[in-house]
Amino acid sequence: MTENNQNELSSKIKWDDAGLVPAIVQDAQSKEVLMMAYMNKESLQLSVESGVTWFWSRSRGELWNKGATSGHTQRIVSMAYDCDGDTLLVKVDQKGPACHTGRYSCFFNPVEVSGNAEASSEAAAASSDRFATLGQLEGVIAERYAERPEGSYTTYLFDKGVDKILKKVGEEASEVIIAAKNKDNDELRSEVGDLIFHLMVLLRERGLPFDDVISEISSRHGKPTTNKMR
Repeated sequence: MTENNQNELSSKIKWDDAGLVPAIVQDAQSKEVLMMAYMNKESLQLSVESGVTWFWSRSRGELWNKGATSGHTQRIVSMAYDCDGDTLLVKVDQKGPACHTGRYSCFFNPVEVSGNAEASSEAAAASSDRFATLGQLEGVIAERYAERPEGSYTTYLFDKGVDKILKKVGEEASEVIIAAKNKDNDELRSEVGDLIFHLMVLLRERGLPFDDVISEISSRHGKPTTNKMR
């Protein structure tokens, strides 16, 4: 970024009295919010120029490059500022846990909002979304990828690597075919579920957001048919 472009960007940000702006960091694949930190003009410039996140530590009074010591780096996929220019949204490719506690996200402490009827209604509406479970599954897989909890089957797959994951995808695809040939819908339902799970693990391993797959399908809608999609 040239000096003129950097100055133009800085002029659009509403820095607080300490010369800082909050930056919300989001996983570009799972869409989970990972953390919130602060940037000053220098850390924003370093982030834009290097393609990895830099912040300003208020407690230490110094710049810090996320993951420089832990290895849990954040490669910036995109960055935007909000309508007021007083908050940044940074979408990243997160390597390892984002939180210093070793958790995938810093936001792991739930707050019960039992008295809010509107929130309860929204939660009920979200749960009725027929694809909500896939979004939740994507989040869990992303969490397993980052934290690698011992004893988790998903951890086992990631630790074994892409060849093992591909083998399981092939096995589950074969099971789907067998179930369909057997005209056993109970078995077919189960095997399709297994196949979708392993495909989503594969997408996470390859760093390909599930949203990109949905976009690919959407882009084909209304276009001349091909052998791949009729």
